[in-house]
Amino acid sequence: MTTIYHNPRCSKSRQTLQLLEENNIQPDIRLYLQDTPSLEEIKTLLTQLSMTPLELMRTKEVIFKELGLSKNSTDEECLQAMHSNPVLIERPIVIHNNKAKIGRPPEDVLALFK
Repeated sequence: MTTIYHNPRCSKSRQTLQLLEENNIQPDIRLYLQDTPSLEEIKTLLTQLSMTPLELMRTKEVIFKELGLSKNSTDEECLQAMHSNPVLIERPIVIHNNKAKIGRPPEDVLALFK
């Protein structure tokens, strides 16, 4: 099973979904901005991506600064911020066979299927 954490308003997310479909991969689409991931789901994603919470965050989003977050924020602060404000989660994320990749660039996700 393959899942994409998708934001239809994001060009990279749309490109990644199109790339998957062009490769005959029909992922489950998770509109994560509406269907907010739980703290446990975010922790699982971090494990699958081999990333820290800060590395998964969109640090240039206005809300990042508004929340008083910085590169010195704790993992717990970052996790809570992503859960409460999913726009802070980098996108798109493709999950396949318990591994995940961020589609930046979109072609990166194809490594999951080799």
